[in-house]
Amino acid sequence: MSKTSVGAGSSNAQFVQAAGLFAQSMQRNSKLNKMVGTMPKGEGEAAATLRNQTTTDMPIVRATDLGRGKGDEVEFHFIQPVGAYPIMGSRMAEGKGTGISLDKARVRVNQARFPVDVGDAMTDIRSPVEFRKVGRPIAQGLMDRYQDQSILMHLAGARGFHDNIEWAIPTEGHEDFAAIAVNPVLAPTKNRHYVADGDSLKGFAVNAGEMDIASTDALSMTIVDAVRTLVESIALPPPAIRLPGDQAADDSPLRMLLVSPAQYHQFSQDKDFRQFQANALTRASQAERHPLFMGDVGLWNGILICKQPRPIRFYAGDTVRYCAQYTSDAESTCVVPASFGKTHAVDRALLLGGQALAQAFAASKHGGMPFFWKEKEFDHGDKMELLIGAIQGTSKVRWAVDQGGGTKYYTDHGAMAIDTAVPIIDERQ
Repeated sequence: MSKTSVGAGSSNAQFVQAAGLFAQSMQRNSKLNKMVGTMPKGEGEAAATLRNQTTTDMPIVRATDLGRGKGDEVEFHFIQPVGAYPIMGSRMAEGKGTGISLDKARVRVNQARFPVDVGDAMTDIRSPVEFRKVGRPIAQGLMDRYQDQSILMHLAGARGFHDNIEWAIPTEGHEDFAAIAVNPVLAPTKNRHYVADGDSLKGFAVNAGEMDIASTDALSMTIVDAVRTLVESIALPPPAIRLPGDQAADDSPLRMLLVSPAQYHQFSQDKDFRQFQANALTRASQAERHPLFMGDVGLWNGILICKQPRPIRFYAGDTVRYCAQYTSDAESTCVVPASFGKTHAVDRALLLGGQALAQAFAASKHGGMPFFWKEKEFDHGDKMELLIGAIQGTSKVRWAVDQGGGTKYYTDHGAMAIDTAVPIIDERQ
């Protein structure tokens, strides 16, 4: 009687292995990875389901459109905001229907690979460690780091200049930066870029070539209040996020504020900080204990404050890209004030609503899944490398939005940048 088995060299073995890797990466314990909606259900979402596109009420919209052949772009669909007045009384309504505008966003994907040298025959003899076993979690960690940092960078519209061994993405001056970013890193649109100004917020501004900010313009409770006021005052703010099972989603709209570790520390000095943490736990109980409420979080005035893994940071003299016009997304540059010296820097916080970022995955030839493992022996079997790979790309969601009267503003749909000053340890010595 034959045994059911999957041979080491069969295509099925590659597919199963790749599927497991894809699931592991998508389920990694990361705040950024938890900002993705579920796959939609029901006839009303049939088109999105066929495309394997997640729902649009979370910051990251993910598509695993694996049936598009050899193309290197994945297409997302979003519905433009709709505005209209009612037809009153007996006036003719027929033929006066409000049109629905469907926008397309195309996100390019590219292959990213991390090879790891696991040694040779003599390495195995000399070392107490089996490098083949430790190589896999090292490679997985590198890929997860790259995924999270790509998301953060594109949401922020900048890589920043904080740099150490924990970064899997180089700064913008590196010769490989554009290839590693895959899609262009888009500076915040003018209507989505703000700066702390004492106890309030102001639009991003430049004074004599320097960013208009002082070293005392820090993140505080009053700044978070100002963020909430801003959201309720402007037209078409980032849409509220809807967590699965959140009973308070309609009565108490929720948005996320991703802050750097230094910004989080500033905010945590407030005497009422423990109450913010308690507020987050209370809301978590109404939202089926969603993972976004776990860890270093606080909830204040409808803003869920979460710590981001790496700071998007600009030091004195560093270049900051910005959009100077509402009706254009052409980018200009300025620098962080020289007065910040080696004691202060500018960190970028991110207010996130629904549909802030599009993340696309495409099939590799190694089993037909976005993620894959490979192992290769060379030098007549003496040496070995293992490799983890992924075919993916991320891009901030942006379009020109009609503000009324035919005037269109370029708008980052679900992301808003808020720059504040932070004290630093001199990391550049």
